[in-house]
Amino acid sequence: MILPHPETDFSTNILFVATDIIKELKKHKKTVLLEKVMQAFLSKDLKRTPDLFMKSLVFLYSFGLIEYDNYKVKLSPRTIESQKNLFE
Repeated sequence: MILPHPETDFSTNILFVATDIIKELKKHKKTVLLEKVMQAFLSKDLKRTPDLFMKSLVFLYSFGLIEYDNYKVKLSPRTIESQKNLFE
């Protein structure tokens, strides 16, 4: 088990902010322009940076949770299906 440092700020943790990106993408049923998602991401907290956004996207993409094509992103079918199974 990973134990975080007692002074860790979870508002800038990649795992935490990646969930906000997933929530934002769930609002859109189709692909959405990457810049629009980034603007929503940055507006939630002043501590968030474009670098943190990109690292979170790489994290999500590396696990196959999002799909990227021509500056547009969307949730992968795998992510949508797994969320449906969670609530059944």
